[in-house]
Amino acid sequence: MKNTIMLKKNYEFKNLFSKGKFFYGKYIHMYIKKTNSNYNKLGIAISKKQGKAVKRNRIKRLIRENYKSFEKNIEKGINILIVINKDKNIKDITFYNIRENFESTLKKANVWVK
Repeated sequence: MKNTIMLKKNYEFKNLFSKGKFFYGKYIHMYIKKTNSNYNKLGIAISKKQGKAVKRNRIKRLIRENYKSFEKNIEKGINILIVINKDKNIKDITFYNIRENFESTLKKANVWVK
C-alpha cells in the first residue's frame, strides 16, 4: 500500500458515506469518491455486530491484502470505503471470495485500469 493512506478520522468516513457513490457486491459494499490527489485513501468499516475483535480484524487483514494486490490496477485519486455486508456471516468469507467480489465491484465503479 505504497500510494495509499488509510482513512482514520470520523469526518472522513462521514464524508464518504454522504457524498460517495455506492456500489454493492455479494460480500462487500463500496463507497467511492474521486478526488484530485495523486494517492488513494482506503477505509474499512465492520460493525461490532459482525463478531468479536479477532474475527473483525481477520476480515480487515484479508481486505487490505486484496487491496495491495489490486493497487496497481486502481486509478489514482480515489477515496474508497469498504463496508462488509451485514447479511453474510463473516466466518464463511474467504480470501478468494473477497478477491472476486473486490475486483467485480471496482469494475462496476469504473475505477479499474489495465
